[in-house]
Amino acid sequence: MNSKRETGRGSRTLFSGLKYLCILCTVVSVAALVAVVFYILKNGIGKLSWQLLFGEYTGSAVSIFPAFIGTLRLIVIAVLIAVPVGIFSAVYLVEYMNNKGKLVKVIRIAAETLAGIPSIVYGLFGYLIFVRTFQWGYSLLGGGITLAIMILPVIIRSTEESLLAVPDGFREGSLALGAGKVRTIFRIVLPSAASGIVTAVILAVGRIISESAVLILTLGMVVNLIPSSVLSPGTSLALDIYYFASHGYPDEAAATSVVLLLMVILLNLLATGLGKLIKRRQGE
Repeated sequence: MNSKRETGRGSRTLFSGLKYLCILCTVVSVAALVAVVFYILKNGIGKLSWQLLFGEYTGSAVSIFPAFIGTLRLIVIAVLIAVPVGIFSAVYLVEYMNNKGKLVKVIRIAAETLAGIPSIVYGLFGYLIFVRTFQWGYSLLGGGITLAIMILPVIIRSTEESLLAVPDGFREGSLALGAGKVRTIFRIVLPSAASGIVTAVILAVGRIISESAVLILTLGMVVNLIPSSVLSPGTSLALDIYYFASHGYPDEAAATSVVLLLMVILLNLLATGLGKLIKRRQGE
């Protein structure tokens, strides 16, 4: 009896220690986040100006307006390529392969491996294929396609998990009422998984706007001109931060960091809000 009591006390002590360890790790994580955000806002928010945000880039005054345009175009290119491919790939794996078989395992391993590859490797791939082999040079199109390849595994896995979360009863009920497989997928399954899919896409967009290593090797760093076409070089907000910091514009780099930080925060809030809104409407 005494040995059992001592074992029980030891277990309670162990789990109590693990609880406080988890609390400590959470506090450290939150404190690190707050410190980074506070440091960026403190050093950069006072440096924001109309000239920096929307002015014309001249020799004496810099502007991040070309970076705004370049970032938006990169988002459009990457999303138009990655979202359809990622969603339909996940639909095929879940709805037609029933998430079983060796092919599914191979595809899942490939997606997880791609998700873990450092972004600079994607940049090197884009440089060798689009810049050198296809001879596009530094261009928005090459950078956008490379970014699409980079976010594709995230969209596939997130969409796959959202589809698996849809109850099988929804599919069986639709098929029992005479609906076909394709109609069931597009009218029942995908709308039910829309919350997770939309969240995954928005978070992927957040990764696009904060990426720099890929774009250094594929987009170039023409910070003073708005790209005239998708085959023109350009810049992005993340590249502007690197350029300003390495070319003697610390204040402008800090201000651009604030803009990028606010965009990422807004995207995360948008993902959360849209997810809740879609779930609420589905509940109605």
